[in-house]
Order: sequence, then structure tokens, then C-alpha cells
Amino acid sequence: MPAYSHTTFNYMKYITLFLLILVFLYGIRQRTQSPSVLTSSALYERELPIYCVDTKEPVVALTFDSAWGTEDLDIILSILKKHNAPATFFVTGEWATKNPDAIRAIDAAGHEIGNHGNSHKHMPQLSKEEMAAEIQGCHNAVYAITGKDMTLFRAPYSDWNEEVVNVAHAMGYSAINQSVDSLDWKDYGVDSIIRTVCEHKNLENGSIILLHNGSTYTKDALDVMLTNLEQQGYSFTSLSSLIYTSNYYLDHTGKQFLKK
Repeated sequence: MPAYSHTTFNYMKYITLFLLILVFLYGIRQRTQSPSVLTSSALYERELPIYCVDTKEPVVALTFDSAWGTEDLDIILSILKKHNAPATFFVTGEWATKNPDAIRAIDAAGHEIGNHGNSHKHMPQLSKEEMAAEIQGCHNAVYAITGKDMTLFRAPYSDWNEEVVNVAHAMGYSAINQSVDSLDWKDYGVDSIIRTVCEHKNLENGSIILLHNGSTYTKDALDVMLTNLEQQGYSFTSLSSLIYTSNYYLDHTGKQFLKK
């Protein structure tokens, strides 16, 4: 047996540790990309949804999650038209199937329709195949009504993990969260919605604002809220016009930047 010096022994120990770390990291990477669902085209800088976008333009994007009720939709669409404010409605497949006229009205008004899953499930609790089925189920339901493909996905409950983002990307979707949550679903009242949005610490150029149709007070707060935002110097843009779909990176907060 050859005799090794103490220095040689330490050197080999560090080499072994380095190799073990590489094996560990490779294993993590493999677990986050299942070949049965994900493809080589789904390569992104960070496995996060987009919370907001870096831009010098004083614009914000309005989004509505739609899973319950339609009784306030006409009023919301009328207020958006008054302010010349495009919005994105993230609908569930079940809501779309139950309310095809609502989908047509949103589409006819020139707003975007986004994918909110088929049945409003907590996506991280599902397998990759079940995640894909939720996204595809909603996609099929909306396509059957509008004949249009969707490209924007928001997870129900804003509940994300890396696998949800990976699956959405692999299916051709941008993963969208929000930086300003109105908390309108908590039914705190009209003034609460207005203050929460218009005085939000994250309100800035490129903010993505979350609202809900079907909530008790949203329709009553919306006109004043939009007026307040306009008085602050903001105008409204569609999500598809705001976000980048290539040549971008996200920081640790989910803010999207265009690569220089």
C-alpha cells in the first residue's frame, strides 16, 4: 500500500467533498425537471412567477381573478372602459364553462383572458401530470368559447413552487403573480380596497395589481381606485404588453428585467 502524506490526504478529502456536492446539485436539478412534462425549451433564469416588471414608463397592469360569480362583471367592464384601462381576467375552466357569455363579454371588450387552472386547486399539492391537466383543462374550456389560445397563467391562491412554474413554462405559459394585492376578497370594504392599492408599498412603475370580480366591494371601489392611480401619474397597460417573454431575468423578488 502506498503511503500518503497528510497534505495529500486533505487534498483528496476536499476533492471528494466537491464531487459529492456536484452529485447533490445534479440530483436537485433532475427532480425539478421531469422529462415527461418539461422540455429543453423551458430554461429560465429563475423558477419564480413574475411579480412586477422593471420599466421607466408609469404604467401598471390590472388583473382580475375570476372563479366565482358574474353579477358585477358588467359594471367592472363599464368602469374599465371609462378609464380606457385594459385588464387581464384570469378565469378557471369551470367558471368559463359555466359562464360562456361572460368570457365572450370580456373578450369582446378587448381584455385579455388568462389561465387560472381548471378547478382552482392548490397546484403545489398536485403531481406534474395533474398540474398540466389543470392548465390544459382551462385552456381547452376557454378555447372552445373564444377560439383563442391563452399565454398567461396565474396559480390559484397565488400558491407556487418551482415545479408549478416549470410546468407552466413547458406548456407555453408565462407564470404571473402580483406585487400589489388589493385583498378585496377579504371584504374589508370600499375604502380598504382603495387604500390598500393606492398606498401600497410596492406600487410603482410596472406593478401588477390583483383584484377579483365576484367580491362584495370591488365594483364599488374600482372607479375611485383607478382615478386615484391616474392622479398619481399612472396609466394602464395589458399584461402581455408589460411583461417580457424572452431575454429576461428575475431578481429574488420576482421583478422582471430585460437583459442588456
